[in-house]
Amino acid sequence: MIPLLLPVSFVLSLFVWLTPISVDVSGKMDLASVLLLLTSLCSSSALAELDSQEDALYALKVSLNASPNQLTNWNKNLVNPCTWSNVECDQNSNVVRISLEFMGFTGSLTPRIGSLNSLTILSLQGNNITGDIPKEFGNLTSLVRLDLENNKLTGEIPYSLGNLKKLQFLTLSQNNLNGTIPESLASLPSLINVMLDSNDLSGQIPEQLFSIPTYNFTGNNLNCGVNYLHLCTSDNAYQGSSHKTKIGLIVGTVTGLVVILFLGGLLFFWYKGCKSEVYVDVPGEVDRRITFGQIKRFSWKELQIATDNFSEKNILGQGGFGKVYKGILADGTKVAVKRLTDYESPAGDAAFQREVELISIAVHRNLLRLIGFCTTSTERLLVYPFMQNLSVAYRLRELKRGEAVLDWPTRKRVALGTARGLEYLHEQCNPRIIHRDVKAANILLDGDFEAVVGDFGLAKLVDIRHTNVTTQVRGTMGHIAPEYLSTGKSSERTDVFGYGIMLLELVTGQRAIDFSRLEEEDDVLLLDHVKKLQREKRLETIVDCNLNKNYNMEEVEMIVQIALLCTQASPEDRPAMSEVVRMLEGEGLAERWEEWQHVEVNTRQDYERLQRRMNWGEDSVYNQDAVELSGGR
Repeated sequence: MIPLLLPVSFVLSLFVWLTPISVDVSGKMDLASVLLLLTSLCSSSALAELDSQEDALYALKVSLNASPNQLTNWNKNLVNPCTWSNVECDQNSNVVRISLEFMGFTGSLTPRIGSLNSLTILSLQGNNITGDIPKEFGNLTSLVRLDLENNKLTGEIPYSLGNLKKLQFLTLSQNNLNGTIPESLASLPSLINVMLDSNDLSGQIPEQLFSIPTYNFTGNNLNCGVNYLHLCTSDNAYQGSSHKTKIGLIVGTVTGLVVILFLGGLLFFWYKGCKSEVYVDVPGEVDRRITFGQIKRFSWKELQIATDNFSEKNILGQGGFGKVYKGILADGTKVAVKRLTDYESPAGDAAFQREVELISIAVHRNLLRLIGFCTTSTERLLVYPFMQNLSVAYRLRELKRGEAVLDWPTRKRVALGTARGLEYLHEQCNPRIIHRDVKAANILLDGDFEAVVGDFGLAKLVDIRHTNVTTQVRGTMGHIAPEYLSTGKSSERTDVFGYGIMLLELVTGQRAIDFSRLEEEDDVLLLDHVKKLQREKRLETIVDCNLNKNYNMEEVEMIVQIALLCTQASPEDRPAMSEVVRMLEGEGLAERWEEWQHVEVNTRQDYERLQRRMNWGEDSVYNQDAVELSGGR
């Protein structure tokens, strides 16, 4: 018998209308019945709204040709779409945001999206979506941002987009749109940013669009450019008159004098032996920076512009300390801006600046160099160079179609480079630094795929006792050393443990913790899984299949052996990072590995004996209880 599945709203409505309503003698409904009817109708209306949103989103999933591995929880059996991935709702369960950027969709846009009348942000950039922009998008009257950049959309820009009176950001760049720009866009009162570049648009640009703050119409056949009254982009600002040049000269001269006086004051206090802070607070609205050594103090406004006001589309990743944004400075330099979200220091801004100074001292080819920082009364930001090949974790597990996998020689180079970076932090940097969260996601790759250790120095610095006790354990489950997790005490050997897990990630391409391994009755922890296969001499079964067997098995065994030495339960038994570097270079591994095997065999034998003893004890207790229970009472 197949069960009949009906929408909840339909069942409730049916129940309401089939429920008898009591009427008194005078023919009036009693108050309870009226309230029941009104409440039920309201509930039915709300549930119908949820059903409508659910249908629209599911129609979008189907029209985008989502693969079985994409949007897996966009399931019509889950009544509330607010629980679906990439969807955000307000407190009334209205869908207000859909973010489906760079997911490789190849389908088209469904008109059903037009029914989401509370939607404020729709972002589908970086896919391969084809077809027209449905005219029903004009029904999205709450929309603030529409981003369809870098797809393969065709047809004309719908005239109905002129209905979107709250729209502020319209981005349709890098598509194949044709026809003219609809005059209706000129009447949008809230529009501050319109990007229509790199399409096949033609004809006249509505005059009012040239007055909005930011626009780009380049790469089309429109009436703009050097031969027309208006340039095609707001970025090519009018150069100004000689009057403006004079003002700029005056401002530059005054600024120069201020800087000279400021530096003179610093030198004066230096010679007087004053230990005042070199850094000063820079309010967000002041656009200036102070150079100290090789790092810069950026203004808030400078970083706000570089990251497009910390736009969600510029997020590179998110870790335990906050989000990281891609940015482009005024001189064209690409940077990564880390916006700290949980920074706490009882000493306030001065303590933060001292930590920044200490981090800037750590300079090594395998460490991520700090470019600068920014502080305001409420914000702490760090600025680093942008790593174009992102992280090892991305290259192992998050590659997009067409991107090359990390080959085996590169993985070996990453292992050695990371070890050298950590060796510098532990043994050569003064003061020495514990990383506390060594993992593939924190190992970045520069343009030559050389390993660069990132996110160091944000944890507390190592003191002279070579240990560090904290009130909060920093790190990622599966990478955290057991002694750090249980006691809160960290040391250099805590990082050695995390490095060992990272080596296993390089070999296997897998996560440190993966519950899907339970389906094959394997260990959830990658470390335990590899140990088991190593004992069974089946390591070849765990090597990353993306390598297509293009690796040296002896080298794989060497990396795994070093990883197991680094992840021993006792921190005292783990090698120092300088020793790890030597082992990777071919020195001293054989002796350490032979010693490890001997200890491991003895440990397993002791464990098995203890297990047998416990089992025997349980049997004895069970039998003893049985005898006592059978006796007289």
